[in-house]
Amino acid sequence: MPHSQLRIVIVGHVDHGKSTLIGRLLNDTGSLPDGKVEQVREMSRKRGMPFEWAFVMDALQAERDQGITIDTTQIHFKTKQRPYVIIDAPGHTEFLKNMVTGASQADAALLVIDADEGALEQSRRHAFLLHLLGVRQVAVVVNKMDKVEFSSRRYEVVAQEIKDYLAELGLQPKAVIPVSARNGDNIVTRSEQADWYLGPTVIEQLDAFRPQQTSPDQPLRFPLQDVYKPDDRRILAGRIESGRLRVGDTLHFSPTGASAKVVSIEAWNHPETVLSAQAGQSIGITLDKRIFAERGHIAHHQSDAPILAHRLSVRLFWLVSDPLVVGKTYTLKIATGEHRVTVEQVTAVINVEDLSSTPGKAVRRNEVAEVVLRSRSPIALDLASDLPRTGRGALIDGNDVVGGCLVVEIEDASAANITEVSHTVSLEERAQANGHKGGIVWLTGLSGAGKSTLAMALERALFDRGWQTFVLDGDNVRNGLNAGLGFSSDDRAENIRRVAETAKLFADAGMVVIASLISPLKADRARARVIGGERFHEVHVAANLATCEERDPKGLYKKARAGEIAEFTGISAPYEAPDQPELVIDTDALSRSEALAQLLDYVDETLGKNSLKSEKELTYVI
Repeated sequence: MPHSQLRIVIVGHVDHGKSTLIGRLLNDTGSLPDGKVEQVREMSRKRGMPFEWAFVMDALQAERDQGITIDTTQIHFKTKQRPYVIIDAPGHTEFLKNMVTGASQADAALLVIDADEGALEQSRRHAFLLHLLGVRQVAVVVNKMDKVEFSSRRYEVVAQEIKDYLAELGLQPKAVIPVSARNGDNIVTRSEQADWYLGPTVIEQLDAFRPQQTSPDQPLRFPLQDVYKPDDRRILAGRIESGRLRVGDTLHFSPTGASAKVVSIEAWNHPETVLSAQAGQSIGITLDKRIFAERGHIAHHQSDAPILAHRLSVRLFWLVSDPLVVGKTYTLKIATGEHRVTVEQVTAVINVEDLSSTPGKAVRRNEVAEVVLRSRSPIALDLASDLPRTGRGALIDGNDVVGGCLVVEIEDASAANITEVSHTVSLEERAQANGHKGGIVWLTGLSGAGKSTLAMALERALFDRGWQTFVLDGDNVRNGLNAGLGFSSDDRAENIRRVAETAKLFADAGMVVIASLISPLKADRARARVIGGERFHEVHVAANLATCEERDPKGLYKKARAGEIAEFTGISAPYEAPDQPELVIDTDALSRSEALAQLLDYVDETLGKNSLKSEKELTYVI
């Protein structure tokens, strides 16, 4: 029975013969369509050159014109053992970025080296990239043996050189195969000119490789790709990268800490009920309750959680001409998650030739380095040595991939010198003493809708009743707690997070916290809800833009219209109204006293004495 498909990447220095090797592989395994050899022969004749096997796999006209491979191309062929996909990764320095894309998908690799030239610097870079991308099954093809008259001595020198280098990376080649790709020696059939070589042919070694095994016995890692709402259900979709899950499992989601039980597993084109799924499967799941979960979050079991980190060390390969420098911010993409990270330190720049390292402040094109990254928000990830799928990633600058990296060290945000202390005063005791529950009343709406006015009026009314209460106003926290934040999208999100965390601490103390912030984005408010848990109450203070602009209590709309304020909510930046807030207060239709009365009624009902009588025990979810 044929084995499952194997994905291989073929890499090496420009002109060392990768394309020729691929053309020969396709021909000698009978994988070329009828007429292809004649087409290549005619192509070579027109260019006044000998028959060129490299033209077999040239996918682009530009490749034939330039004589170099400039794209990552996938080519399918079969042996008696299994089907293959060759990911042809370019060898030219200009196209290393494409190689990263190709190699990241590979089960195994062939590293092609010219017998005459040996392992040049770029060959070593490619070997390091294979190591960086987690490709552990590697065979070396020493090509163009005809140029050195199939010298066993020359083969031994090149083989030992590359073996020594790979050993320093922790890689041991499965074989080092002497070949002449142009003439077909040791590709499919054994070469009589290299009768001193007793190892496998290229095809025999390919058939000896095994597809990457992602063990279902590893810890569960289910990164969310998206959340779909086809009907009244919410389906969380993604690919299980490791481990397994079953209907009835309680899943925890990092980095939020939310948890819920799996009600069903949705598998596409699978008419029967699915009760379990494991590594490698792309599935959707439904949960027993609505939680905040989005693309990039990782589902796992409580006993084997990923590490939450704000600070991590990575080993990276830099791909672009603009250097990586300390202090610059990039996007780190791991699994489906994207995280804004700042370069805190360049620990060492590694010499690819001899793997020695020196301190540095920048990393230049094609250099390898150990770098410390810091993120404001926690990142859920693993060490690459433990779980490569959630420990390997890429750095992105704008829309460009600028580096590939392995996570080599993590500072656990949940454990680094921090021990949570349990309070001796319970939530129930605080509520009974205060005569009300602690909670977060989150007022959101356009500038000028009346949030601050309502917040201060509510605080006065509750205080006069003897309640423990305090207002966190957006402008006030910007002058103190968040004075160091700007108004970029990242800083605005961080502003919301800090206010939510502060409000949670107040609510833990039994107080009613009234947070008054525009908080225009649903995602930011959803994160605040996760932080606040069941005590979070979203109140939409609604007024149309014309009314708010007419009121313009701070003169901000006038400045925004004049172009003096960039990204002003409602004018040049969006406001996303809540879909299902706990309460909507329409200040277009209600007077100030009517609006306050409506808000007071809601707070009384949900946090007042009557709510205490209906609950014997107070709990909340973080």
